[in-house]
Amino acid sequence: MPKQHVSKLVNKRPATPRLRVPGLAVGYQGTALVNAAGQVSTMSHEESVSWIESEIVPIVCHHPEALRRLNIKRFIALDLLELFAFVRPATFCRPTISGIAEILDLKTPGSLTDEARLLQSAAGTLLTELLDIKSDQEFRSIGNIARAMNTASWSWGNLVLEALDIDDQQNSGPLSYEALEVWRQLPEWSEQAPVRTSDIKPVAPEEARRRLASLVGPKSEDRPQQGDYASAVSQAFTGQNIDEHPITVLAEAGTGVGKTLGYIAPVSIWAEENNGAVWISTFTRNLQRQIDAELTHLYPDPVEKNQKVVVRKGRENYLCLLNFEDAITGLIEEPEGTIGLGLMARWASKSRDGDVGGGDFPPWIATLTSMRNTLDLTDSRGECVYSACAHYHRCFIEKSVRRARRADIVIANHALVLAQNTTSGTDDRQLPTHLIFDEGHHLYDAVDDAFAVVLSADETSEIRRWIIGPEEGTRTRSRGLRRRIDEFIPFNSKLAELTNELIEAAYILPAPGWRQRIFEGTRRSIGDEFFDKIRAHVYARAKDPHTAYDIEVETNDLPPELLEAAERLGGALNNILQPIRALSAQLILTLEEHAKDLDTSTRNRIENIVGSLQRRTERILDPWKSMLETLSEDASTDFVTWFSVNRRRGRDIDVGMHRRWIDPMLPFANTILGSMHGTVITSATLRDSSGNHEKDWQTAERRTGTHHLPHPPLRAQVPSPFDYSTQTRVLLVTDIAKDDLTQVSGAFRELFLAAGGDGLGLFTAISRLRQVHKIIAPAMDAAGYTLLAQHVDTMDTGSLVDIFRTEQKSCLLGTDAVRDGVDVPGQCLRLIVFDRVPWPRPSILHRARRKSFSGSNYDDMITRLRLKQAFGRLIRQKADTGVFVMLDPMMPTRLIGAFPQGVNVIRTGIADAILATRTFLS
Repeated sequence: MPKQHVSKLVNKRPATPRLRVPGLAVGYQGTALVNAAGQVSTMSHEESVSWIESEIVPIVCHHPEALRRLNIKRFIALDLLELFAFVRPATFCRPTISGIAEILDLKTPGSLTDEARLLQSAAGTLLTELLDIKSDQEFRSIGNIARAMNTASWSWGNLVLEALDIDDQQNSGPLSYEALEVWRQLPEWSEQAPVRTSDIKPVAPEEARRRLASLVGPKSEDRPQQGDYASAVSQAFTGQNIDEHPITVLAEAGTGVGKTLGYIAPVSIWAEENNGAVWISTFTRNLQRQIDAELTHLYPDPVEKNQKVVVRKGRENYLCLLNFEDAITGLIEEPEGTIGLGLMARWASKSRDGDVGGGDFPPWIATLTSMRNTLDLTDSRGECVYSACAHYHRCFIEKSVRRARRADIVIANHALVLAQNTTSGTDDRQLPTHLIFDEGHHLYDAVDDAFAVVLSADETSEIRRWIIGPEEGTRTRSRGLRRRIDEFIPFNSKLAELTNELIEAAYILPAPGWRQRIFEGTRRSIGDEFFDKIRAHVYARAKDPHTAYDIEVETNDLPPELLEAAERLGGALNNILQPIRALSAQLILTLEEHAKDLDTSTRNRIENIVGSLQRRTERILDPWKSMLETLSEDASTDFVTWFSVNRRRGRDIDVGMHRRWIDPMLPFANTILGSMHGTVITSATLRDSSGNHEKDWQTAERRTGTHHLPHPPLRAQVPSPFDYSTQTRVLLVTDIAKDDLTQVSGAFRELFLAAGGDGLGLFTAISRLRQVHKIIAPAMDAAGYTLLAQHVDTMDTGSLVDIFRTEQKSCLLGTDAVRDGVDVPGQCLRLIVFDRVPWPRPSILHRARRKSFSGSNYDDMITRLRLKQAFGRLIRQKADTGVFVMLDPMMPTRLIGAFPQGVNVIRTGIADAILATRTFLS
């Protein structure tokens, strides 16, 4: 783009200055173009591509999505989202033109041509904001980062520099990368007083009701069910008989009860009275955000709230400043990464907590640049060197851990809570005595994953990399064990010998490039040999070895050569375990013998290394060795084991051996529930809906592990305040062939149109979703509807849901994550269409559990719970109305219990279903 001063490019109107650069809005069927003079024209995708090839650079919104819609691989453009992320970092925004308009307080576009004009107005507004920077430090930081990004030919570079009145000829090449080192601006944390101990003062039900009344305020609508719920939950905080047994409450609260404030009431009282902390655990990031927002009722002062409430996640959710520094260093060889790292630098300088997993990080940034220079900058591989890191005292993770130790309420997630309570050497030495498990219907799956063991080529290669570090010919930020140990060798000479022994032993694990060796039969290590034998066995036993999906087979009747390979790998793993245990023991001995010589920082580093070694021993290496040793034995009654080849788009990506508990809630009850003083497990869908009241509660107890406790849990069930009989309809379509995707697509299209948009389409398979989207997208676009689709659109699922939740005349297609994670109150969700009954997939694991539990009743229970959860998305407020449609004529009557009592369930043809939907929703 020719160099021109912003004052010439921006038409400065009082409210919305317009940037005189072409804007291109890309729809599903066509595009709208506004030229530099403000003239608008519409054209087809083909005409747009020809226009783009004339080397005119337009403004677009979400460049990757524009490429997908135009069906081309590349064109140069100025992405409005990049400019927004640069000018307003750490600010939530839907990745659409209307989303940016809302944030900038511009008029919402009503057509594609309006969107094209808005691209210019929004860009002009953002560039004008740069003219108003008051802080000299902020001005210098922004300017230096923009100069660095401009060295990589950032499309906005010249315009941003001109807005800042900076001469880009001052660029000094690689030296400008220093501008990205924003960690120098971050405040340091400091150690606080020791973690407080908690007393045991009970919370009475009446106290919980009074606190709830103060939280909701006198002007809120009367919800007596919410008070009943708060009273029931308070039983976990009574403090009675704690020395004898834990108190566990199973609390099912129907949609609309207001369970978040319901449990915050007793939680907040207990935390205040006992000078301790309560952890609230969720399954989804979305609910974490909702709980955080609800706690504003308790702590309206943001400063106080920041002290009292902390959102905690696993280390893999936070930006690692050392990884960020390593990535910046690598720009000398790969300068094209500067743009992504520049946006990350802007975000990190403004982020509240450095959380890239759902905090103030716009997830769409990763789709604009690359995973490597955004989401992959977290400590996802356990590489942390703790206090040996130069950024330790500015570390986002360490700040979060320390804030959580002083907080009254910690909002965590199931995965973190399970890891903290089942593994030694974790970040938090002080674990809570009281827990709330919200989204309790997901607890079974979270526990199942937490106690699973996977011995795969990918996992073993990861352990090799963690021990050995970078190897010749690899590009990685890994640091290896030797780098962690070297500084402590002067205190204990045995550390060097044990480290060398461990590194040497780790060479038996698959090295970088293992996929090519294993999949092409050119194995080298003991690990390569074992996984090569598994892969051959899986393909020999598979019923359909040419499938595009994962393949799995059982572990019975194994060939001798595979058992021999397993025995050799087991022995090799033992050779790794011995020096790990010895190394851990010597490090502990070093702490004892040199207590006077080691400063706090050094002690912390040694303790963290010991913790890392213990975690990998307890959670990974010991279970692997046990799996291999028992491979030739008879099937266990506690576990199910199988082999698999994991595939993606028809290509093998991993091969391995799996072991899961048939009942994973047994270890969960023993290690977590049994150690708590008080636990609440709550959800709108804890119980099955078989029609047998006692049996349904027993199902809830089995799915939560509470039936393993020596004393039964306390049960509480609070019904929904909604009148489902008048607010909803359920239509079971009987004349659609569910396997004919042409018929299924037609049904989706006509139902969405009949509802006037605001429809959620749920699918049991990604392939079905993609095919239906391909068929109906043109008609939906022609009718003026926005059709969003998980696994099709280039945006993350959270962004798609945000768009669906707020933008009119939009529909969303999705799978399990959408079915369970959508909270769309009001008129934006009035129709749910399910492509077919969501029966569980008949995997080896499922068959084992089905046999162990109750046969076909187990399938019915899982399916009813899935339908119950999906239906719960439909009505979120008293004024909501909605229709639930199932496009499966084979849905049995016994599943209808998934829907609330009183709901009008009608079996009908598709034509009548379309008419009924239009009539009811109008």
